[in-house]
Amino acid sequence: MAIKQPDLTINISNHQSSLQIFKAAASNFISSLSGKMFTFGLGLMLLDETYSAISFGINMIISPIVGLLCLVPIGNLIDTYPHKTILTGSLTARTLALILFAASINLFTATAKLIPIVLFLIIDAISTNINDTCYSAATHELVNAHNIQRLSSLTQSAISLSSILSPALGVGLYSLVGFSGFVILEIVATLASFGIILTMKFHYHATNQFANSQHAPVTSHSQFAKFHSGLNYMRSRTMIKITILLSVILNFLYTAVTIGIPYILKDQLHTGNGPIGVLETGSAIGMLLGSLLLTLLPPTGQKRLFLKLIIPVLILDSQILLLGVLFMTSQSPTGYALLGSFIMGILAFALVILNITFQVYLQQTVPTKLLGRVVATLTTVNSSIMPIGTLMFTLIFQSTTHGGLVLIINGILLLGYTLLLLRPLNQAIHSEQP
Repeated sequence: MAIKQPDLTINISNHQSSLQIFKAAASNFISSLSGKMFTFGLGLMLLDETYSAISFGINMIISPIVGLLCLVPIGNLIDTYPHKTILTGSLTARTLALILFAASINLFTATAKLIPIVLFLIIDAISTNINDTCYSAATHELVNAHNIQRLSSLTQSAISLSSILSPALGVGLYSLVGFSGFVILEIVATLASFGIILTMKFHYHATNQFANSQHAPVTSHSQFAKFHSGLNYMRSRTMIKITILLSVILNFLYTAVTIGIPYILKDQLHTGNGPIGVLETGSAIGMLLGSLLLTLLPPTGQKRLFLKLIIPVLILDSQILLLGVLFMTSQSPTGYALLGSFIMGILAFALVILNITFQVYLQQTVPTKLLGRVVATLTTVNSSIMPIGTLMFTLIFQSTTHGGLVLIINGILLLGYTLLLLRPLNQAIHSEQP
């Protein structure tokens, strides 16, 4: 059965869209760069204070848990109130939390510092979740249909560029200003993003879906009933269900790459920290090139959607396999760094094209009034599987001396799983063509 396309008739000119894209990319670059540096500085400070291995992983534990617990209220919030109001409220709360964090962090010492840190990271995770979901749901209010792909691509380009710059800037600034300087910088960056959002124009539909919702009583029953309607919509979309089946397994197996690369290179191949940084840089460059490519290419809508989704997945599968083969061969640290960064660049290139293509597809096919709940659900489902994968693959890597073989097996499993989903995915796409 063909899906009903969302109403995209809001009158936004190309000039207005271009201006909105520039502002959105600038806001994302500022917040992403400062956020990554802040997380880096927080990890260094905790390591100095507590000497704990969890110093750089505490946020990876908190974020998925918060996302799962807040899934229903955040999804409903995004689809109930004006998006600009939500974004300004979220950034205001985050700014106040940062100020309180800065005022209280030095009142605690050693492991007791985890108290204000965990409290702040909970608020930060809620704010980040709201902001990311809200931006996705507000796409049709910021740009016209012709510029949806450009908005997603340039936003991802800004995030990728911040990933390239943040490690070097983070090390330099931590040595120069210490953790207190990082907190001040994060407050300034949040205020800058807040100022940019205030200048952005959100074009709401004439039949505003927010008009009556502000007067409805909010109860736990109504919250779950509203969210359940979003789940029912997702159940009716075969394409979304197939994509969830693919993305959950992909994210689960990909955690082996995330935690495996530093462990294999440093502890099993004894290359030191240098090649790890080179591989991370290669990945960030691949993401930047992929997002810039989609910025330059004209939007093609849903034409050849099957190929635009499945080719990046097959490339990603093969690169995980090749990465394992590389680590199983005898190379110098320079060889691991150069070949590994090339493989990671291709892998990240494919991954960002896959993500942007599917984001644009959702924004083009899901009704605006349901986008918040759909995006929040998909994001939470994908992120919730990663802690399980992290725990499992940590145990696997620590129990073997051949980490490359783990990646080879993962690549083969993922390739086989992808091939099994080829026919259902193709049928789902054709069944939902308008």
